[in-house]
Amino acid sequence: MDNSPSSPSSNSHNALEQITLQMASSLDLQEVLTTITQGLVDELDGAFARIWLLGPGDLCAECHKAADCTNRARCLHLEASAGLYTDLNGEYRRIPLGALKIGKIAQGFGPMQTNDVLGDDWLPNKQWIKDHGLRSFAGYPLKFRSDLLGVIAMFGRRPLSEKEFERLAVFANQASIAIKNAQLFTEVAQLTHRLEAENLYLREEIKLDHNFEEIVGESSSIKAVLRLIEQVAPMDSTVLIRGDTGTGKELLARAIHNLSSRKTRSLVKVNCGAIPANLVESELFGHEKGSFTGAVQRRIGRFELADSGTIFLDEVGELPLDAQVKLLRVLQEREIERVGSGHSIKVDVRVIAATNRDLHAAVKAGSFRADLLYRLNVFPIEVPPLSARASDIPLLVNRFVAKFSHKMGKKIDGVSQSTMDRLMKYSWPGNIRELENVMERATILANGPMLQIDEVMLQGNSAPLLPVADSMEEVERAHILRILQDTNWVIEGKQGAATRLGFHPNTLRSRMQKLGIKKPLPTT
Repeated sequence: MDNSPSSPSSNSHNALEQITLQMASSLDLQEVLTTITQGLVDELDGAFARIWLLGPGDLCAECHKAADCTNRARCLHLEASAGLYTDLNGEYRRIPLGALKIGKIAQGFGPMQTNDVLGDDWLPNKQWIKDHGLRSFAGYPLKFRSDLLGVIAMFGRRPLSEKEFERLAVFANQASIAIKNAQLFTEVAQLTHRLEAENLYLREEIKLDHNFEEIVGESSSIKAVLRLIEQVAPMDSTVLIRGDTGTGKELLARAIHNLSSRKTRSLVKVNCGAIPANLVESELFGHEKGSFTGAVQRRIGRFELADSGTIFLDEVGELPLDAQVKLLRVLQEREIERVGSGHSIKVDVRVIAATNRDLHAAVKAGSFRADLLYRLNVFPIEVPPLSARASDIPLLVNRFVAKFSHKMGKKIDGVSQSTMDRLMKYSWPGNIRELENVMERATILANGPMLQIDEVMLQGNSAPLLPVADSMEEVERAHILRILQDTNWVIEGKQGAATRLGFHPNTLRSRMQKLGIKKPLPTT
């Protein structure tokens, strides 16, 4: 055989060395794969070069080769293509192990190479081969040590010599090393990114002032809730916590997480009512760089951040309908897809949701999906309002006295009996959060060892039906409710609530329905 510098065999040797140097200089997986396939086309006169990598069985319902698949757990994913076709979403985007020539190579049949592509029974579509003048085929398993990474294959427009086939086999081994290095680097980078995001999240959480250090109460109603928590915490089931604003729903979610097998991982909180509608999907599931205006870098979503841990979806009833559809898919499939990404990511997350709304009524009103409610409402827990557990008020008062006296450096022994009686009789529309606010304000104003709280301080704290707001929805609800009370619930007209709010009357009625605002029935 002629091995002079100008012979095809010699040229291919030099070309493969050049590609090897280029692919070894990068740790970006996609760049490595593109360098390999495009290099075979540009430097080795390949008509068509592709790389499939081993991955999970993720597109079984729409896979073109599903009928040939006997193992839905793993298959070959087309990750790079150069030459005649560059599209990664065609008929061969997934190939089952053992199917076609590529699947046979992956299954353990070893390298396959031929200069008679028209006579090869395992290469279908002979007319396509003729149309493009193809003469040779070379396919090799990509293996790192004993692990299968995938398959590399190339069609050529000229016959290849035995030396070239041998060099391609060596090149496939070198490509395997480059691919494995890039995969490992990607995994380390993703883990580093996740740890950075998790640390940032935890630092933000530390800044938050959680309302209580632990659950306080000895009433039968709160003990019933605690028994439910003890029963469900170890089971990994989805939990839906329903309770009025300020009843401590997040505290119960933390208790469930801390009593579960996931307690060593993060509890990631999402306030669904505080996320702008156009950013809900990005916040929950993450996004890729450049997926929309302002997406200057990849962002890991809260579900991915909570992998192996727990996610707490606070005020889940405020999610827009389109986001509810995406959440339903996550609950069903246990996988997410970042905005701008075509790949699904498996997540192992326990979901705890909370709401102060009647979701069954929201389903009837068309603002919440029935199928999502069924998925969330596996184990419902109803949190009693403070008015239903008045016997716990003295315990809570003592806890807050100790907390705020220490925080402010004041020596406070407690509250007077008249103050305690007054606190026990008050209706507490803002629940425990309102009680905490009152106790903090009383501690600030205290001039002696005993706190005094009069009716003026209670009524000045919050009007009935106006809980302390902690989301934009609650702020809006409180504002609309205040205007309606000021206008004696008159909606239309120059002096009506709609005019004062700058709404069309029908718009105001729609907002009232969404926010659950109803005119109180007249007293008799």
